[in-house]
Formats: sequence, structure tokens, C-alpha cells
Amino acid sequence: MGQSDTETVQNATKEAVYVTDKLIAEDIDAYLVQHEHKTMLRFITCGSVDDGKSTLIGRLLYDSKMIFEDQLDALQSDSRKVGTQGQEIDFALLVDGLAAEREQGITIDVAYRFFNTEKRKFIVADCPGHEQYTRNMVTGASTADLAVILIDARKGVLVQTRRHSYLCHLIGIKNIVLAVNKMDLVDYSQEVFDKILADYTEFAQSIGIESFTALPISGFKGDNITTLSDKTPWYKAPQYAGIPLVEHLETVEVLSSVDADKPLRLPVQWVNRPNLDFRGFSGLIATGSVKAGDKIRVLPSGKTSTITRVVTFDGDLEEAVAGQSVTVCFADEIDCSRGSVISVADNPPQTADQFEATFVWMADEAMVPGRAYWLKIGTQMVSATVQEPKYEVNVNTMEKLAAKTLELNAIGVAELTTDKQIVFEPYADNRTLGGFILIDKMTNATVAAGMIHFSLRRSQNVHWQAVDIDRKQHAGLKNQRPAVLWFTGLSGSGKSTIANLVEKKLHRMNRHTFLLDGDNVRHGLNKDLGFTEADRIENIRRVGEVSKLMTDAGLIVITAFISPFQADREMVRSMLPEGEFFEVFIDTPLKVAEARDVKGLYKKARSGELKNFTGIDSPYEAPRNPEIRIDTTAISPEEAANLIVDTLLGDA
Repeated sequence: MGQSDTETVQNATKEAVYVTDKLIAEDIDAYLVQHEHKTMLRFITCGSVDDGKSTLIGRLLYDSKMIFEDQLDALQSDSRKVGTQGQEIDFALLVDGLAAEREQGITIDVAYRFFNTEKRKFIVADCPGHEQYTRNMVTGASTADLAVILIDARKGVLVQTRRHSYLCHLIGIKNIVLAVNKMDLVDYSQEVFDKILADYTEFAQSIGIESFTALPISGFKGDNITTLSDKTPWYKAPQYAGIPLVEHLETVEVLSSVDADKPLRLPVQWVNRPNLDFRGFSGLIATGSVKAGDKIRVLPSGKTSTITRVVTFDGDLEEAVAGQSVTVCFADEIDCSRGSVISVADNPPQTADQFEATFVWMADEAMVPGRAYWLKIGTQMVSATVQEPKYEVNVNTMEKLAAKTLELNAIGVAELTTDKQIVFEPYADNRTLGGFILIDKMTNATVAAGMIHFSLRRSQNVHWQAVDIDRKQHAGLKNQRPAVLWFTGLSGSGKSTIANLVEKKLHRMNRHTFLLDGDNVRHGLNKDLGFTEADRIENIRRVGEVSKLMTDAGLIVITAFISPFQADREMVRSMLPEGEFFEVFIDTPLKVAEARDVKGLYKKARSGELKNFTGIDSPYEAPRNPEIRIDTTAISPEEAANLIVDTLLGDA
């Protein structure tokens, strides 16, 4: 048996380097001022399972005196009960708090911890090593200045080591630390360290990592963490870094200092209007600096003005820099609201609505090309659709593989289209205006993280042409209000029958209409589309765009499509002005529709001859709040048509 817990704690305390500054005892105010002006470094620990990430962070917290006595007592007790280090302290338990983490001895969720030294403050994120929790790792890495990639000295470079390294490089982390951990289990062998260093160097160069710092450490024993260890005298040789981990963390350049040298980019979070005499625009400065007198440009409007004040809760500032949250005031009353970006007047960012981007897919459900998602970039929120991926990246081999979609944890490149122009910069230049997330419109779950490469040339070169005769004038000529009656329901529910009756009634009333039927459209406009989920989405998108053009011409458009997915019907609704989209749910139970089976399609689907048939082997998402619901088991088609016409014309 090893040392007792008490002896272990005492010995570790003797070895701890960071002693509380004397200023705390002598002049607390001076100490607080000094502490306030320390720079902040955000970093992550990542790598494969059981490489010692949580243990390393626990050791850093311990050695920097960031553990209270009661936490230390609890740690000793937990180490005996659920620890993985025998009778010795299991530092990983300081970070792994979930019951499932303690039971399995693994990290599942990202845990953030704060500690500080005499020179700098730190926020460290402990990222999980398991492949199934890659999305959690991406979340932790998204705000990091530095990544500590751990490698178990006994195992060398593993698949997850490569995956996490690639992700760190992809996310734009420039400072990479290769920490070869558990050196105590390989007798602090220089040969083992050199071999791992050579293997990783070869891999790093293949994915574009230009430089990294390699250290031999033991998170459990504390070797080369805060001071150089006597166990690795060879590490002091000129070909190695020759410094402990903490010293490197204290001296590396932080992201905020790099961002401060770039042009001003201030995404507006909130228009601050406490009274009639004050109007300011609040947000976190992403890059650059701002002071009174600066000429600025607000995008996407393109209006220019001059900064009059830089306001904070504690009073006005002469100058604010990247990383600070401020409120700025303009000399002129110009259009600026949440989602706008304030920039220097002579060097503004770009605006576009079509991009090429890298995606890290984070949802259990695969990406559906053509489906509309919410896209959040900075403070902007827009609707966006993703096209079929150009390729997927095999993280293990760096091969570019053909792909129709992206599954959980997959990384791929695809084109992206937004419903309106957004302010952006390539991710390599600006992480705030180049990084985005995709949100599922139905569940509000984050499904992907993305990095913009560039805008597509067609987005930059194709501009909307203004016309003199608008949709209001077209509608006025026809003496009617344009609208889309969107019939949805199962095959055989009676959509086409009722839609035809509605058009006949409107025609007799001298209304200008056009009927788009699902089967008819597939003979021409959509003849190239099948019945897969992606094809169904594209089918509805095209019909939606045609319907929009027809309403612009002042017509009442009647559509009869199964349109099984709620998200796609909402996509069409979002294309039209409020009040012009009428969702008409032809509510016919599956049994009734199947019993009718006018076209014999259900029989084919049941026998397996017809794949992806809605209601059988493809889902139908019934409308939640349709404008009109028709129960075909209760009323006749004629009665249904009368109800729809009355609702449309405001007589119901």
C-alpha cells in the first residue's frame, strides 16, 4: 500500500510552488488592482480517453492553491470511494462532477474551472475524449486561445488525438501544446517522448499545424507542471522547450491582444434607450478599438456617422478595446438595431447571402440538405438552408470523401444560403463574424457549428433589380389581395379534389387564381426530383418560390402537396408577407385514405414496391396550428370548399 492520504497531501503541499502574494496581507487594495489588470487566458485540455485531462486540471487547481480546505477534505474522501488512484488523491474528481463521470471514470460534459497565478488568470475547459461527445469538445474549443492536447505516453498518438488536433486547427486555435502525459509510467523515457514527438509532428504538418510546443509531464505526480522535474534532466536540452507547463501558459499571447490590432467590429446586441435623451448601441467589441471621434459605418445599412461617447456602467471611456462590453453613441440618427455590425468607416466587413463553409454536425439526426435552419452568427439570426455536402473529411486519414449528408460528429464542407444578407468575415480573420451555429426550427436544438470560408461569387455579383411596378400594384389591378392556400395532407386525403372546387368557386367570383397540383408539378418543374427526404424538401422549396412569384403578380395561388414536414411548410410561410399564407390541413385518417387508395399507391407501398411513401415508411408531420382544418370524415368536399373560400375572403 502507498502513502496515507494525509502524507500525500503534506508532500504535495511542500512541492506546490505558488505561494500567496504578500500583498494580500500587506495591502489588499493594491493586490486587487494588480489582479484586476492580469490578462486572461482561455484554454482547453483535449485528447483521447484516459489521457489524463481531468487529472491535469485538478493538479493545476491544486498547485495554484485554488482548492478550499473543505473541497480538499471532500476530495480525499471521494478519492477513497470512487477514485482510480488507489489510496492516493484522484485529482480528476475535482473536475468530473457528474455521477456518470465518476462511475465510469470518464469525462462526458465540458467542465469549466478558474485558477490564477501571479502573472495571469485562466479559464480552463476540460473536454471529453470519447468520440460520441465530440460535439461537447467543439463547444469548449470555440472560445479558447490555446489547446493542451494530451497523449498517454504508453499509447502514443491515437485516433482521437488526431480528431481533436484537427478540430482545434479547424476552429482556429493557433497555440497548440502537446503534453505527453503519464511519463512516470514509462520511467520518464526520452526515447518514448521523442518517438511520440516525431509521430505527432508528421501528423501536425499534414493538417496544416505550423508549430506547437511539446512537454513531457505527469499530471498525477506533478512533473513539469509548475516547475521543471528532476526526473527529466534530458528535457533541458536545446531541442526541447525546456519550460514547465504553467510558465508556458503564463507567457503565450492571448487572443484578445491579437484581436485588438484588427479593424473595429462591434456586433450590436441591444439598443440602449433608458430615456428620451439617450440612445446608445451596446455590444461586445469583437476586434479592434473604439473612441470618441472615430468615423464608423453601420452594416448592413451602410450608413456612416461619428462616435460621440463610449459609455460603461462606471462612466465614459477614452477608448475601449476588443473583449470589452460597451455602449457607443452616434452623432447622427441612423438605422442601427440588434444584429447590425458597427465597423470602421473605411474598412467595413462584407455582406452576402451565399457562402462556402465547414460544418461540424452535432445532432443525432443527420443533416437534411435543403431544410431551413436558424443560423446565428454574432448577434444576427437568419433562416438558412444547407446544400448537399461537397465532401466529408475523414479525420483519421484526411481524405475528402463523397457524402450526401452529414451524420453525428461528421465534418464536411457545403454551400450555405441565407434568406437575407448577413455581415460576415472569413473565420480565419474573425471568429465572431465567421463562426456560426445552426438551430433546428422545430426543436430549437443546436445541430451544427460552422466556419465560413468565403462568400460565393454569385452572391457578390448578382444583385436584386429594382422594378417600378410592385406586387401591390399588380394586386390592385386585379382588385384582390394575393394569398397562398397551402393544402397539406396524406395521399388520398382529398387535397386535389377540394383544391379544384375552391378554384372553381373563386373563378366564378372573378378572382384571379392559379392551381399548383403536386402530381402536375412533378411532370415539369420538379421532374428531376425523387421522393427521398431531401428531394421532398427541394420539391416544396421550388413550389414555394413559384408561389411567391405568383403572389407578386397579384394572384391567389392554390397548392395541393402532401408536404409532409412542418419545417418545410414554415419555410414557405416565411417567404410571404404576414397574413398571405393559409395552411389548409385536409385531416383524413390514414385508414380512410388507404381505404380510398384511388391511385393504388398504398397497395404498392404495403407490398414494398413503392419506397419512401408518406404515412407508410416515410413520416407525416401534421400541422400544429393550421389556419383552416378540414375533417373530411365530417363534411363533404363541397362544404369544405365553401368554408375555405369564406375564410379566405373574410366571411367566415
